[in-house]
Amino acid sequence: MSTVQSPSGGTDRMSGRAWGVLFVLCGAIFLEGIDVAMLNVALPSIRDDLGMSTGTLQWVMSAYVLGYGGFMLLGGRAADLFGRRRMFVSWLVVFLLFSGLGGLATEGWMLLVARFATGVAAAFMAPAGLSIITTGFAEGPQRNKALLVYSGTAAGGFSIGLVAGGLLTAVGWRWVFFAPVILSAVILLAAVVLIPESPRPDRRGRSVDLAGSITVTGAILLLVFAVERATHVDAIRTAGTVAVSLVLFIAFTVIERRSAAPLVRLGLFRHGGLVRANLAALLFSGGFFGFQFVVTLYLQELRGWSALQTSLAMIVIGVDTVLAPTLTPRLVGRFGNARVVFGGLVLACLAYALMLPLRVDWSYALMFPSLLVLGLAFSLAYGPLTIAGTEGIAEEEQGVAGGLLYTSFQFGAALGLAAAAAVDIAATDGPSPGALLDGYQAALTVPLAAALGAVLISAFGLRRRADDATGAPTPTPAEV
Repeated sequence: MSTVQSPSGGTDRMSGRAWGVLFVLCGAIFLEGIDVAMLNVALPSIRDDLGMSTGTLQWVMSAYVLGYGGFMLLGGRAADLFGRRRMFVSWLVVFLLFSGLGGLATEGWMLLVARFATGVAAAFMAPAGLSIITTGFAEGPQRNKALLVYSGTAAGGFSIGLVAGGLLTAVGWRWVFFAPVILSAVILLAAVVLIPESPRPDRRGRSVDLAGSITVTGAILLLVFAVERATHVDAIRTAGTVAVSLVLFIAFTVIERRSAAPLVRLGLFRHGGLVRANLAALLFSGGFFGFQFVVTLYLQELRGWSALQTSLAMIVIGVDTVLAPTLTPRLVGRFGNARVVFGGLVLACLAYALMLPLRVDWSYALMFPSLLVLGLAFSLAYGPLTIAGTEGIAEEEQGVAGGLLYTSFQFGAALGLAAAAAVDIAATDGPSPGALLDGYQAALTVPLAAALGAVLISAFGLRRRADDATGAPTPTPAEV
Protein backbone atom coordinates (compact mmCIF):
# COMPACT_ATOMS: atom_id res chain seq x y z
CA MET A 1 0.00 0.00 0.00
CA SER A 2 1.46 3.34 -1.05
CA THR A 3 1.92 5.91 1.68
CA VAL A 4 3.82 8.80 0.13
CA GLN A 5 3.33 8.72 -3.62
CA SER A 6 2.13 11.79 -5.46
CA PRO A 7 -1.07 11.85 -7.46
CA SER A 8 1.01 12.31 -10.58
CA GLY A 9 0.26 8.96 -12.13
CA GLY A 10 2.95 7.80 -14.51
CA THR A 11 5.12 10.94 -14.26
CA ASP A 12 8.15 11.36 -12.04
CA ARG A 13 6.82 14.45 -10.23
CA MET A 14 6.56 14.02 -6.47
CA SER A 15 4.75 15.93 -3.74
CA GLY A 16 6.53 17.91 -1.05
CA ARG A 17 5.73 15.19 1.50
CA ALA A 18 7.22 12.55 -0.79
CA TRP A 19 10.39 14.60 -1.16
CA GLY A 20 10.55 14.94 2.64
CA VAL A 21 10.36 11.17 3.13
CA LEU A 22 12.99 10.65 0.43
CA PHE A 23 15.20 13.25 2.13
CA VAL A 24 15.11 11.28 5.38
CA LEU A 25 15.87 7.96 3.69
CA CYS A 26 18.68 9.52 1.67
CA GLY A 27 20.08 10.93 4.89
CA ALA A 28 20.21 7.45 6.40
CA ILE A 29 21.97 5.85 3.42
CA PHE A 30 24.34 8.84 3.30
CA LEU A 31 25.05 8.24 6.98
CA GLU A 32 25.93 4.62 6.29
CA GLY A 33 28.29 5.54 3.44
CA ILE A 34 30.07 8.33 5.28
CA ASP A 35 30.44 6.16 8.41
CA VAL A 36 32.30 3.41 6.54
CA ALA A 37 34.43 5.76 4.43
CA MET A 38 35.58 7.91 7.37
CA LEU A 39 36.58 4.85 9.35
CA ASN A 40 38.76 3.58 6.48
CA VAL A 41 40.86 6.73 6.67
CA ALA A 42 41.07 6.69 10.49
CA LEU A 43 42.34 3.11 10.92
CA PRO A 44 46.07 3.92 11.32
CA SER A 45 45.34 6.49 14.05
CA ILE A 46 43.05 4.03 15.85
CA ARG A 47 45.77 1.38 15.78
CA ASP A 48 48.33 3.72 17.30
CA ASP A 49 46.04 5.04 20.05
CA LEU A 50 44.51 1.73 21.15
CA GLY A 51 47.67 -0.33 20.64
CA MET A 52 46.02 -2.75 18.23
CA SER A 53 48.00 -5.11 16.01
CA THR A 54 47.61 -4.86 12.25
CA GLY A 55 45.87 -8.25 12.23
CA THR A 56 43.34 -7.08 14.83
CA LEU A 57 42.91 -3.73 13.13
CA GLN A 58 41.40 -5.25 9.99
CA TRP A 59 38.58 -6.60 12.18
CA VAL A 60 37.44 -3.04 12.87
CA MET A 61 36.14 -3.13 9.29
CA SER A 62 35.45 -6.86 9.13
CA ALA A 63 33.26 -6.82 12.27
CA TYR A 64 30.98 -4.30 10.59
CA VAL A 65 30.91 -6.34 7.37
CA LEU A 66 30.01 -9.49 9.31
CA GLY A 67 27.13 -7.81 11.12
CA TYR A 68 25.89 -6.07 7.99
CA GLY A 69 26.19 -8.98 5.56
CA GLY A 70 25.17 -11.68 8.02
CA PHE A 71 21.89 -10.15 9.19
CA MET A 72 20.73 -8.41 6.00
CA LEU A 73 18.23 -11.06 4.90
CA LEU A 74 16.75 -11.25 8.38
CA GLY A 75 16.56 -7.45 8.41
CA GLY A 76 14.69 -7.40 5.13
CA ARG A 77 12.18 -9.98 6.32
CA ALA A 78 11.70 -8.14 9.62
CA ALA A 79 10.74 -5.00 7.68
CA ASP A 80 8.06 -6.96 5.81
CA LEU A 81 6.71 -8.59 8.98
CA PHE A 82 6.92 -5.91 11.66
CA GLY A 83 6.55 -2.68 9.72
CA ARG A 84 9.07 -0.77 7.65
CA ARG A 85 8.84 2.52 9.52
CA ARG A 86 9.13 0.79 12.90
CA MET A 87 12.22 -1.17 11.84
CA PHE A 88 13.84 1.86 10.24
CA VAL A 89 13.39 4.15 13.23
CA SER A 90 14.19 1.52 15.88
CA TRP A 91 17.42 0.37 14.28
CA LEU A 92 18.48 3.94 13.52
CA VAL A 93 18.45 4.45 17.30
CA VAL A 94 20.66 1.37 17.73
CA PHE A 95 23.01 2.66 15.02
CA LEU A 96 23.27 6.01 16.84
CA LEU A 97 24.00 4.44 20.23
CA PHE A 98 26.69 2.01 19.10
CA SER A 99 28.40 4.54 16.88
CA GLY A 100 28.76 6.71 19.97
CA LEU A 101 30.04 3.77 22.02
CA GLY A 102 32.69 3.16 19.35
CA GLY A 103 33.97 6.68 19.89
CA LEU A 104 34.22 6.05 23.64
CA ALA A 105 36.14 2.76 23.28
CA THR A 106 39.30 2.47 25.34
CA GLU A 107 40.17 -1.09 24.30
CA GLY A 108 40.30 -2.77 20.92
CA TRP A 109 37.67 -5.39 21.81
CA MET A 110 35.20 -2.66 22.80
CA LEU A 111 35.56 -1.08 19.39
CA LEU A 112 35.07 -4.43 17.64
CA VAL A 113 31.85 -5.13 19.56
CA ALA A 114 30.55 -1.64 18.76
CA ARG A 115 31.33 -2.04 15.06
CA PHE A 116 29.62 -5.45 14.87
CA ALA A 117 26.49 -4.06 16.54
CA THR A 118 26.55 -1.04 14.23
CA GLY A 119 26.73 -3.40 11.25
CA VAL A 120 23.74 -5.38 12.54
CA ALA A 121 21.79 -2.13 12.99
CA ALA A 122 22.60 -1.13 9.40
CA ALA A 123 21.49 -4.59 8.23
CA PHE A 124 18.00 -3.98 9.62
CA MET A 125 17.85 -0.27 8.77
CA ALA A 126 18.99 -0.36 5.12
CA PRO A 127 16.43 -2.82 3.66
CA ALA A 128 13.67 -1.14 5.67
CA GLY A 129 14.59 2.22 4.14
CA LEU A 130 14.82 0.80 0.64
CA SER A 131 11.48 -0.97 0.94
CA ILE A 132 9.82 2.27 2.13
CA ILE A 133 10.82 3.71 -1.25
CA THR A 134 9.84 0.67 -3.31
CA THR A 135 6.41 0.42 -1.65
CA GLY A 136 5.75 4.13 -1.14
CA PHE A 137 6.53 5.44 -4.63
CA ALA A 138 4.59 4.35 -7.70
CA GLU A 139 6.45 1.78 -9.81
CA GLY A 140 7.74 3.41 -12.97
CA PRO A 141 9.31 6.86 -13.51
CA GLN A 142 8.50 8.10 -9.99
CA ARG A 143 10.06 5.14 -8.19
CA ASN A 144 13.01 5.07 -10.59
CA LYS A 145 13.76 8.72 -9.90
CA ALA A 146 13.52 8.16 -6.13
CA LEU A 147 15.84 5.13 -6.29
CA LEU A 148 18.39 6.96 -8.43
CA VAL A 149 18.44 9.95 -6.07
CA TYR A 150 18.78 7.48 -3.19
CA SER A 151 21.69 5.60 -4.77
CA GLY A 152 23.43 8.82 -5.76
CA THR A 153 23.23 9.99 -2.15
CA ALA A 154 24.74 6.70 -0.97
CA ALA A 155 27.69 7.15 -3.30
CA GLY A 156 28.01 10.77 -2.22
CA GLY A 157 28.26 9.70 1.41
CA PHE A 158 31.14 7.41 0.58
CA SER A 159 32.98 10.03 -1.49
CA ILE A 160 32.52 12.84 1.02
CA GLY A 161 33.39 10.46 3.85
CA LEU A 162 36.86 9.90 2.41
CA VAL A 163 37.67 13.60 2.74
CA ALA A 164 35.73 14.16 5.96
CA GLY A 165 37.52 11.20 7.53
CA GLY A 166 40.90 12.73 6.81
CA LEU A 167 39.86 16.10 8.26
CA LEU A 168 38.24 14.63 11.39
CA THR A 169 41.13 12.25 12.03
CA ALA A 170 43.46 15.26 12.04
CA VAL A 171 41.41 16.58 14.98
CA GLY A 172 41.00 13.19 16.69
CA TRP A 173 39.92 9.76 15.44
CA ARG A 174 37.03 9.60 17.93
CA TRP A 175 35.25 12.31 15.96
CA VAL A 176 34.92 9.80 13.13
CA PHE A 177 32.40 8.07 15.43
CA PHE A 178 30.88 11.12 17.10
CA ALA A 179 30.08 12.93 13.82
CA PRO A 180 27.70 10.15 12.66
CA VAL A 181 25.98 10.33 16.06
CA ILE A 182 25.12 13.99 15.47
CA LEU A 183 23.98 13.30 11.92
CA SER A 184 21.90 10.25 12.88
CA ALA A 185 20.17 12.23 15.66
CA VAL A 186 19.05 14.83 13.10
CA ILE A 187 17.85 12.09 10.73
CA LEU A 188 16.00 10.35 13.56
CA LEU A 189 14.06 13.49 14.46
CA ALA A 190 13.18 14.07 10.81
CA ALA A 191 12.11 10.42 10.39
CA VAL A 192 9.70 10.58 13.33
CA VAL A 193 8.10 13.71 11.87
CA LEU A 194 8.10 12.98 8.14
CA ILE A 195 7.79 9.23 7.57
CA PRO A 196 4.09 8.38 7.89
CA GLU A 197 2.79 5.48 9.90
CA SER A 198 2.02 2.51 7.68
CA PRO A 199 -0.81 0.04 8.25
CA ARG A 200 0.13 -2.72 10.67
CA PRO A 201 1.24 -5.68 8.53
CA ASP A 202 -1.12 -8.64 8.40
CA ARG A 203 1.03 -11.38 9.92
CA ARG A 204 -1.50 -14.18 9.67
CA GLY A 205 0.36 -17.16 8.27
CA ARG A 206 3.57 -15.08 8.15
CA SER A 207 5.33 -15.95 11.39
CA VAL A 208 9.08 -15.58 11.82
CA ASP A 209 10.93 -18.50 10.23
CA LEU A 210 13.31 -19.06 13.16
CA ALA A 211 15.05 -22.16 11.77
CA GLY A 212 15.55 -20.49 8.39
CA SER A 213 16.80 -17.30 10.04
CA ILE A 214 19.40 -19.15 12.12
CA THR A 215 20.71 -21.29 9.26
CA VAL A 216 20.98 -18.56 6.62
CA THR A 217 22.45 -16.02 9.05
CA GLY A 218 25.02 -18.59 10.18
CA ALA A 219 25.80 -19.53 6.58
CA ILE A 220 26.34 -15.92 5.48
CA LEU A 221 28.37 -15.07 8.59
CA LEU A 222 30.69 -18.03 8.00
CA LEU A 223 31.04 -17.30 4.28
CA VAL A 224 31.88 -13.63 4.85
CA PHE A 225 34.22 -14.69 7.69
CA ALA A 226 36.01 -17.12 5.35
CA VAL A 227 36.42 -14.48 2.66
CA GLU A 228 37.62 -11.84 5.12
CA ARG A 229 40.22 -14.22 6.60
CA ALA A 230 41.30 -15.88 3.34
CA THR A 231 44.57 -13.94 3.10
CA HIS A 232 45.46 -14.44 6.80
CA VAL A 233 44.95 -18.18 7.38
CA ASP A 234 45.88 -21.36 5.54
CA ALA A 235 43.76 -22.77 2.72
CA ILE A 236 42.57 -25.75 4.79
CA ARG A 237 40.89 -23.53 7.39
CA THR A 238 39.30 -21.40 4.70
CA ALA A 239 38.00 -24.47 2.85
CA GLY A 240 36.63 -25.92 6.10
CA THR A 241 34.78 -22.72 6.95
CA VAL A 242 33.33 -22.51 3.43
CA ALA A 243 32.25 -26.18 3.64
CA VAL A 244 30.34 -25.58 6.89
CA SER A 245 28.75 -22.50 5.32
CA LEU A 246 27.60 -24.54 2.32
CA VAL A 247 26.10 -27.19 4.60
CA LEU A 248 24.10 -24.47 6.37
CA PHE A 249 22.95 -23.06 3.01
CA ILE A 250 21.74 -26.51 2.00
CA ALA A 251 19.92 -26.86 5.33
CA PHE A 252 18.36 -23.43 4.78
CA THR A 253 17.11 -24.47 1.33
CA VAL A 254 15.51 -27.62 2.75
CA ILE A 255 13.89 -25.65 5.56
CA GLU A 256 12.52 -23.01 3.18
CA ARG A 257 11.00 -25.66 0.90
CA ARG A 258 9.10 -27.16 3.82
CA SER A 259 8.20 -23.96 5.68
CA ALA A 260 4.65 -22.60 5.47
CA ALA A 261 6.03 -19.06 6.05
CA PRO A 262 9.62 -19.06 4.72
CA LEU A 263 12.15 -16.35 5.44
CA VAL A 264 12.88 -16.18 1.71
CA ARG A 265 10.36 -17.68 -0.67
CA LEU A 266 12.46 -19.74 -3.09
CA GLY A 267 10.11 -18.81 -5.90
CA LEU A 268 11.71 -15.34 -5.81
CA PHE A 269 14.74 -16.83 -7.54
CA ARG A 270 12.59 -17.68 -10.56
CA HIS A 271 12.47 -13.94 -11.21
CA GLY A 272 15.18 -13.56 -13.86
CA GLY A 273 15.63 -9.82 -13.35
CA LEU A 274 16.19 -10.23 -9.62
CA VAL A 275 18.77 -12.99 -10.09
CA ARG A 276 20.67 -11.08 -12.78
CA ALA A 277 20.65 -7.90 -10.70
CA ASN A 278 22.02 -9.68 -7.62
CA LEU A 279 24.79 -11.49 -9.51
CA ALA A 280 25.78 -8.33 -11.40
CA ALA A 281 25.68 -6.31 -8.15
CA LEU A 282 27.95 -8.83 -6.42
CA LEU A 283 30.54 -8.68 -9.23
CA PHE A 284 30.27 -4.92 -9.72
CA SER A 285 30.72 -4.27 -6.00
CA GLY A 286 33.63 -6.72 -5.81
CA GLY A 287 35.39 -5.02 -8.70
CA PHE A 288 34.83 -1.52 -7.32
CA PHE A 289 36.10 -2.20 -3.80
CA GLY A 290 38.99 -4.36 -5.03
CA PHE A 291 40.08 -1.55 -7.37
CA GLN A 292 39.83 1.07 -4.65
CA PHE A 293 41.89 -1.13 -2.32
CA VAL A 294 44.71 -1.55 -4.86
CA VAL A 295 44.81 2.12 -5.84
CA THR A 296 44.92 3.16 -2.18
CA LEU A 297 47.87 0.84 -1.55
CA TYR A 298 49.64 2.15 -4.63
CA LEU A 299 49.25 5.80 -3.63
CA GLN A 300 50.10 5.39 0.06
CA GLU A 301 52.63 2.53 0.14
CA LEU A 302 54.48 3.11 -3.13
CA ARG A 303 54.02 6.82 -3.72
CA GLY A 304 53.98 7.92 -0.07
CA TRP A 305 50.79 9.96 -0.27
CA SER A 306 48.94 10.82 2.93
CA ALA A 307 45.45 9.51 3.67
CA LEU A 308 43.96 12.95 2.97
CA GLN A 309 45.85 13.29 -0.33
CA THR A 310 44.59 9.85 -1.36
CA SER A 311 41.03 10.77 -0.41
CA LEU A 312 41.16 13.99 -2.43
CA ALA A 313 42.62 12.13 -5.41
CA MET A 314 39.81 9.59 -5.44
CA ILE A 315 36.95 12.00 -4.78
CA VAL A 316 36.49 12.38 -8.55
CA ILE A 317 34.73 9.00 -8.40
CA GLY A 318 32.01 10.88 -6.51
CA VAL A 319 30.89 12.54 -9.75
CA ASP A 320 28.05 10.03 -9.64
CA THR A 321 26.59 11.98 -6.72
CA VAL A 322 25.57 14.62 -9.27
CA LEU A 323 24.95 12.40 -12.30
CA ALA A 324 22.91 9.60 -10.65
CA PRO A 325 19.88 11.79 -9.77
CA THR A 326 20.13 14.06 -12.84
CA LEU A 327 21.49 12.28 -15.94
CA THR A 328 20.73 8.64 -15.14
CA PRO A 329 16.92 9.00 -14.85
CA ARG A 330 16.84 10.55 -18.33
CA LEU A 331 18.95 7.74 -19.76
CA VAL A 332 16.78 5.10 -18.10
CA GLY A 333 13.65 6.77 -19.48
CA ARG A 334 15.08 6.91 -22.99
CA PHE A 335 17.04 3.66 -23.33
CA GLY A 336 15.59 1.42 -20.63
CA ASN A 337 17.07 0.18 -17.38
CA ALA A 338 18.81 -2.90 -18.83
CA ARG A 339 20.76 -0.90 -21.43
CA VAL A 340 21.87 1.69 -18.88
CA VAL A 341 23.12 -1.05 -16.52
CA PHE A 342 24.97 -2.69 -19.39
CA GLY A 343 26.56 0.62 -20.40
CA GLY A 344 27.66 1.32 -16.85
CA LEU A 345 29.29 -2.09 -16.51
CA VAL A 346 31.11 -1.68 -19.83
CA LEU A 347 32.45 1.67 -18.58
CA ALA A 348 33.66 -0.07 -15.41
CA CYS A 349 35.65 -2.50 -17.58
CA LEU A 350 37.16 0.47 -19.43
CA ALA A 351 38.06 2.22 -16.17
CA TYR A 352 39.92 -0.81 -14.84
CA ALA A 353 41.63 -1.48 -18.18
CA LEU A 354 42.93 2.10 -18.31
CA MET A 355 44.78 1.52 -15.03
CA LEU A 356 46.51 -1.72 -16.09
CA PRO A 357 49.63 0.00 -17.56
CA LEU A 358 50.32 1.47 -14.09
CA ARG A 359 53.94 2.51 -13.48
CA VAL A 360 55.95 3.50 -10.40
CA ASP A 361 56.02 7.18 -11.33
CA TRP A 362 52.58 7.69 -12.86
CA SER A 363 51.27 11.22 -12.50
CA TYR A 364 47.76 11.94 -11.25
CA ALA A 365 46.88 13.15 -14.75
CA LEU A 366 47.45 9.60 -16.05
CA MET A 367 45.27 8.11 -13.28
CA PHE A 368 42.49 10.67 -13.61
CA PRO A 369 40.73 9.19 -16.69
CA SER A 370 40.35 5.82 -14.99
CA LEU A 371 38.90 7.37 -11.83
CA LEU A 372 36.54 9.65 -13.78
CA VAL A 373 35.25 6.82 -15.99
CA LEU A 374 34.69 4.71 -12.86
CA GLY A 375 32.56 7.51 -11.41
CA LEU A 376 30.52 7.56 -14.63
CA ALA A 377 30.18 3.77 -14.46
CA PHE A 378 28.95 3.91 -10.88
CA SER A 379 26.35 6.55 -11.75
CA LEU A 380 24.96 4.35 -14.54
CA ALA A 381 25.12 0.96 -12.82
CA TYR A 382 24.45 1.29 -9.09
CA GLY A 383 21.01 2.89 -9.08
CA PRO A 384 19.63 0.95 -12.06
CA LEU A 385 20.80 -2.31 -10.44
CA THR A 386 18.74 -1.32 -7.39
CA ILE A 387 15.73 -0.79 -9.65
CA ALA A 388 16.28 -4.15 -11.39
CA GLY A 389 16.62 -6.00 -8.09
CA THR A 390 13.25 -4.80 -6.77
CA GLU A 391 11.18 -4.28 -9.92
CA GLY A 392 8.14 -6.51 -10.30
CA ILE A 393 8.41 -7.93 -6.76
CA ALA A 394 5.23 -8.07 -4.66
CA GLU A 395 4.91 -5.38 -1.98
CA GLU A 396 4.96 -7.90 0.87
CA GLU A 397 8.37 -9.17 -0.30
CA GLN A 398 10.08 -5.86 -1.04
CA GLY A 399 12.01 -6.00 2.24
CA VAL A 400 13.41 -9.42 1.39
CA ALA A 401 14.27 -8.30 -2.15
CA GLY A 402 16.13 -5.28 -0.74
CA GLY A 403 17.90 -7.52 1.78
CA LEU A 404 19.03 -9.87 -1.00
CA LEU A 405 20.39 -6.99 -3.06
CA TYR A 406 22.28 -5.39 -0.17
CA THR A 407 23.66 -8.81 0.80
CA SER A 408 24.98 -9.18 -2.75
CA PHE A 409 26.62 -5.75 -2.66
CA GLN A 410 28.15 -6.39 0.77
CA PHE A 411 29.38 -9.90 0.06
CA GLY A 412 30.73 -8.72 -3.29
CA ALA A 413 32.75 -6.03 -1.52
CA ALA A 414 34.23 -8.57 0.90
CA LEU A 415 34.97 -11.00 -1.92
CA GLY A 416 36.58 -8.35 -4.11
CA LEU A 417 38.79 -7.06 -1.31
CA ALA A 418 39.92 -10.56 -0.34
CA ALA A 419 40.61 -11.60 -3.94
CA ALA A 420 42.56 -8.43 -4.76
CA ALA A 421 44.58 -8.75 -1.54
CA ALA A 422 45.34 -12.42 -2.20
CA VAL A 423 46.56 -11.77 -5.75
CA ASP A 424 48.60 -8.78 -4.60
CA ILE A 425 50.33 -10.82 -1.88
CA ALA A 426 50.99 -13.76 -4.21
CA ALA A 427 52.46 -11.55 -6.96
CA THR A 428 54.64 -9.36 -4.71
CA ASP A 429 58.17 -10.75 -4.49
CA GLY A 430 59.91 -8.44 -2.06
CA PRO A 431 59.67 -4.87 -0.70
CA SER A 432 61.26 -3.08 -3.66
CA PRO A 433 59.17 -0.57 -5.67
CA GLY A 434 59.29 -2.85 -8.70
CA ALA A 435 58.06 -5.85 -6.70
CA LEU A 436 55.26 -3.83 -5.14
CA LEU A 437 54.22 -2.60 -8.58
CA ASP A 438 54.12 -6.18 -9.88
CA GLY A 439 51.68 -7.03 -7.10
CA TYR A 440 49.45 -4.04 -7.81
CA GLN A 441 49.38 -4.72 -11.56
CA ALA A 442 48.41 -8.35 -10.97
CA ALA A 443 45.74 -7.37 -8.45
CA LEU A 444 44.19 -4.89 -10.91
CA THR A 445 43.17 -7.82 -13.10
CA VAL A 446 40.72 -8.89 -10.35
CA PRO A 447 38.33 -5.93 -10.71
CA LEU A 448 38.57 -6.16 -14.51
CA ALA A 449 37.63 -9.85 -14.46
CA ALA A 450 34.73 -9.13 -12.07
CA ALA A 451 33.42 -6.32 -14.29
CA LEU A 452 33.65 -8.51 -17.40
CA GLY A 453 31.62 -11.16 -15.60
CA ALA A 454 28.99 -8.57 -14.67
CA VAL A 455 28.82 -7.41 -18.31
CA LEU A 456 28.22 -10.98 -19.46
CA ILE A 457 25.40 -11.47 -16.95
CA SER A 458 23.74 -8.15 -17.77
CA ALA A 459 23.84 -9.01 -21.48
CA PHE A 460 21.17 -11.64 -20.81
CA GLY A 461 18.91 -8.80 -19.67
CA LEU A 462 19.42 -7.11 -23.05
CA ARG A 463 18.53 -10.35 -24.80
CA ARG A 464 15.32 -10.63 -22.77
CA ARG A 465 14.38 -7.05 -23.69
CA ALA A 466 15.06 -7.79 -27.36
CA ASP A 467 12.80 -10.86 -27.23
CA ASP A 468 10.02 -8.78 -25.66
CA ALA A 469 10.41 -6.07 -28.31
CA THR A 470 10.13 -8.58 -31.18
CA GLY A 471 7.01 -10.15 -29.76
CA ALA A 472 8.61 -13.40 -28.64
CA PRO A 473 6.58 -15.34 -26.06
CA THR A 474 7.29 -14.13 -22.54
CA PRO A 475 8.68 -17.01 -20.49
CA THR A 476 6.88 -18.20 -17.40
CA PRO A 477 8.61 -17.71 -14.04
CA ALA A 478 9.85 -21.27 -14.13
CA GLU A 479 11.49 -20.62 -17.51
CA VAL A 480 13.32 -17.44 -16.49
